[in-house]
Amino acid sequence: MEYVDVAEPQNMKAYQALIDEAPSLKEILKRGQPRVINNMLTFEGGNKEHHKRLGRQGYAASYTIPLFNNGEFFGFMFFNSYQTDVFTEKHLEELDLHGHLIALMVINELNSIQTLSAAIKTTGHMTHHRDPETGSHLDRMSRYSRLIARALASKYELDDDYIEHIFMFAPLHDIGKIAIPDNILLKPGKLTETEMVVMRSHAIKGKEIIDDLLQNFGLEQISHADILRNIAICHHESVNGSGYPFGKRGDEIPLEARIVAVADIFDALTSRRPYKEAWSNEAAFATLRQMAGEKLDSDCVEALLAHVIEIEAIQRQFKESMFS
Repeated sequence: MEYVDVAEPQNMKAYQALIDEAPSLKEILKRGQPRVINNMLTFEGGNKEHHKRLGRQGYAASYTIPLFNNGEFFGFMFFNSYQTDVFTEKHLEELDLHGHLIALMVINELNSIQTLSAAIKTTGHMTHHRDPETGSHLDRMSRYSRLIARALASKYELDDDYIEHIFMFAPLHDIGKIAIPDNILLKPGKLTETEMVVMRSHAIKGKEIIDDLLQNFGLEQISHADILRNIAICHHESVNGSGYPFGKRGDEIPLEARIVAVADIFDALTSRRPYKEAWSNEAAFATLRQMAGEKLDSDCVEALLAHVIEIEAIQRQFKESMFS
């Protein structure tokens, strides 16, 4: 099940659709050839939501190119026009040249992203082995994070690139726990005050590990690297200033960290742990509302609670088992 994101136009911001729900795009992918629509009004697939959005944007014609890297599909490139009948043979020759150059730039960026993704997966697996509270937790909380970010996209003017980076980076929020000794990390009982100080150091250690990771892989300049750092070091900050490691308040806390904090706490509440049973969604929602404006960002809490159907779908897809 693949998704396609269409960004930039106002009516398409933070909008996502299943490729299975876009038969015209599936046909392009099947043929592996570009598609020209010189009049959107006469296009047979115009009853789909994404075509309606393009229509509301005012586009009258479209040229779509499927993108491949070493034979593997990785996306579509869209050229849209406010005028009809503009994609002539001459113009298509020029667009194909520009499209090829843009595709090479995208592939170069994707190679860097794939390197970082491989490093993220590796370090994520390390966190799984060290932290007994993971399992499917990372799969769920990263999707909750993306759900919240999408819901806030209009208010905070978030683009698709930012939202997808939150989804990709959210699982590394607790990477600093790798540096916490087993006698503290795995302690079944309540931590002492001294042990709690050590445990809380995982936020700063997480940023240090990420900085090393980016430097060692030569990825310091990768786009949105600060999102990754902010999530690791600030996801335990509280909007009332009572969090750690810096005691930041309100908007001083990066939005991505406020988003991940809500997603992380909600999944922790609704997951079974050795020391507790899983809470119902309703009980967790009530607790999040109590924490809103104190520990958690109110906008982020409301953004999550407004999408119960999507939450339940994520829970069904990534249900805990006896093995995870």
